[in-house]
Amino acid sequence: MMFNPKPSTILHLDLNSCFATIEQQANPFLRGKPIAVAAYASPNGCILAPSVEAKRYGIKTGMRVKDGKMLYPALIVLPPDPWKYRNIHLSLRKLLARYTNDFAPKSIDEFVLNLEGYPARNASHSDAGGPAYSQGMHNIGMEIKKRIKQEVGEWLTVSVGIAPNRYLAKTAASLHKPDGLDEINQDNYLDCYLKLKLTDLCGIKEANAARLASMKIFTVMDFYNAPVWKLKAAFHSITGYYWWLRLRGYEIDDMLFGRRSYGNSYALPARIATQSVAGGAQALAPILAKLVEKTGFRLRKAGYRASGVHLGILFRDHSYWHKGVGLSRSIFDSRDIYKAIHLLLLKCPKVGRGIGVTNLAESCFGLTRDNALQLELFDDVVKRKSMVAAIDKTNKRWGDFVITSARMAQTAQYVPDRIAFGNVKELEEFTFS
Repeated sequence: MMFNPKPSTILHLDLNSCFATIEQQANPFLRGKPIAVAAYASPNGCILAPSVEAKRYGIKTGMRVKDGKMLYPALIVLPPDPWKYRNIHLSLRKLLARYTNDFAPKSIDEFVLNLEGYPARNASHSDAGGPAYSQGMHNIGMEIKKRIKQEVGEWLTVSVGIAPNRYLAKTAASLHKPDGLDEINQDNYLDCYLKLKLTDLCGIKEANAARLASMKIFTVMDFYNAPVWKLKAAFHSITGYYWWLRLRGYEIDDMLFGRRSYGNSYALPARIATQSVAGGAQALAPILAKLVEKTGFRLRKAGYRASGVHLGILFRDHSYWHKGVGLSRSIFDSRDIYKAIHLLLLKCPKVGRGIGVTNLAESCFGLTRDNALQLELFDDVVKRKSMVAAIDKTNKRWGDFVITSARMAQTAQYVPDRIAFGNVKELEEFTFS
């Protein structure tokens, strides 16, 4: 099968250095300076978004603050400001909605637009797939970039990719970051593939590169030229066939998959980590309760129940313990979730044994849609659900944790609001009427 001859109708937009650039937009004194938004400004805090200027010094997402400052001692480190980022996200959504109803936010900083037919309607010399259509798509990309600067923020830059399918549009957007505009189509795909390393492809990192190497596939061109049987053998599944289609420009990523889990993690501040050495589960319980409360609210808002819970604990000696368990019934109430996860905490053999805890991570899995009530003999589920819904409504109206459990007392400064890059559904609740 040859490369897809379909015209490039998919446009992928990626906001460059999202959090850091938005901070620079909000504060002109930060512009042009190496800055980084980190989960915590302490030395061990994880960098979430380095600015374009910081990246030039080798500072990357996922680095510790202390490592970033080793590369550039004057690095300015800022805490996250989720509301600021959500507002920019919503402004971008409103702008892009003027071009097409067929668009989707893939994360807080990425959008995909299907502009099939749009250049033909708006270009006087479109040939429904030839150079004029391609030029029409490029013109739209340039117009969007210009309007973002004019209507959303003059310091914001986006990289735009154009292609026949979503995957290659995303790949094109990464070719010349920041502020690039590129297309991958049937005329130039070979040139593009020759310039890319295998790990430059989204979804192909060390593990998948090793799988491909086992079949003597070392370059993007090797990947493209490999027969389907070899790719299926490399991935041990039909995933190999999906890759074969993606690289030829055919669309197989325009589908939505159900959520698999909800959860939160938190790096404990030094005081709580020290208390956990002797206090054990009792010292960790308030933090765990707050994490679970956030998870429970998100779970219910999305219309799910959970039939399993998981707890992961990282210790100061860098050891890691985790355990998941299935439940006999599906649950939705944060109190039930907490009880199940707290039992796992009590089973951890290292908690309270002289080794401090540095990170807690909890999650719910085995999700099912909460579209029917499973009545129980000893519990009024209808009454419980109504009560939980009333608490959620009150907290949403007056602020998080206005009504909450007593065990969360003295945790106001812990487990702050966070943005999940890929959690588009959560962003949709922050609309303004």
